[in-house]
Amino acid sequence: MRVALINQFYPPDVSPTAHLCASLAEHRAMKGDRVTVVTSWSAYLAPLTREAASGDVKVKRAWSTRWGSRSRLRRFFDWATFYFSAVVATARLARQDVIISLTTPPYIALAAILHKLLHPRTRIILWNMDCYPEAIERTGMVKTGGLVSRIMRTMNRLIFRRIDHLICLDGAMESLLAQYKPRNHELATTIIPNWERATQFSGEQPPPMQWDAATAAALGDRFIVLYLGNAGYGHEFATMIEAAQMLKDEPVVFLFVGGGAVVKWIDQQRRARGLSNLLLHDYVAKNQTPSVMRDAGCALITLEEQVAGVMSPSKLHANLAMGLPILYVGPRDSNVDEAIRRFECGISLRPGQSRDAADFIRTLARDAQCRAKISRKAREAFEQAYCDAQTLPQFDRVLEQVTLKLQNADA
Repeated sequence: MRVALINQFYPPDVSPTAHLCASLAEHRAMKGDRVTVVTSWSAYLAPLTREAASGDVKVKRAWSTRWGSRSRLRRFFDWATFYFSAVVATARLARQDVIISLTTPPYIALAAILHKLLHPRTRIILWNMDCYPEAIERTGMVKTGGLVSRIMRTMNRLIFRRIDHLICLDGAMESLLAQYKPRNHELATTIIPNWERATQFSGEQPPPMQWDAATAAALGDRFIVLYLGNAGYGHEFATMIEAAQMLKDEPVVFLFVGGGAVVKWIDQQRRARGLSNLLLHDYVAKNQTPSVMRDAGCALITLEEQVAGVMSPSKLHANLAMGLPILYVGPRDSNVDEAIRRFECGISLRPGQSRDAADFIRTLARDAQCRAKISRKAREAFEQAYCDAQTLPQFDRVLEQVTLKLQNADA
């Protein structure tokens, strides 16, 4: 079977969607599919200068600007230039049996739809990671119900009329996207959470690489609350700033490793409040993340209340893989809240509950037995629901359903 995936990012880029895309592409190639990935040369950190090892996967890198995600304007130009290049590259592919489109940049599924217009037997799976216009409405970037919003909703309905299967990350996202489903036919939908590769977090692997000796020395013997990944719009940090203030004179340190639009604000708060227990570090390579997480005492994950169903933090899965208790500050019914309620692998708080967050951190720091219990539950959650061994077979079943419908249509 010919399978193509479309996503702006692909390894060696560090973005979560890059590695999810690679995991699925390599898995299907191992099952005998002829897999092509249409991606770009842009990246979160810096322009890519080398090709990733991709095994039997054919990687087609379409031209785009390479300005990165440090500002909205830079991100927009990377999106726009990749968008047009990817449309051309996808149209020029030999007929694909299935195209799996992610949602970076928004509406890149239109490239798959153009391919389907040229090759009507092609089937399209939309693997939805982000919801637009809801994401930019709820973060105040565009007016709800305004012209931009209405245009984007019209584009959603156009896409949803032409795709063959929808994959959502959690129940909240599925409920949100139900408004775009066509009324004249049923659009099959499957919920598949994001994941990490079990082999990358196996105890049989060699010790993780040392990631930054200077930062490790600055951490000392303090209890580490780790935030790993993008600190961008839609994430809530005021609660943690207040908790850091409360724990300022205790042996606790908040370590932020990554980047994003809110990092500058976090740094301003750190300086203004004199929070020596808050350290900032840029992104690290994917193969170094186990080393970053190795000495952490718990993992911090945050969301703004209004982005439930719009965003689904991918950092959850690596943290669970490392057995880190989860300190979540955000809305109910998100993928993180669901994991904590199902597996008792941390605490789920609402924005503003700084004192509860500080108390939870103190408990973990002082009670090794409690921390070990929650750590075991975190690893169990990973093994039972959030590793590739659990999620990739679900993708296989979706592909079987889509191709079976194609065969029945031909019969």
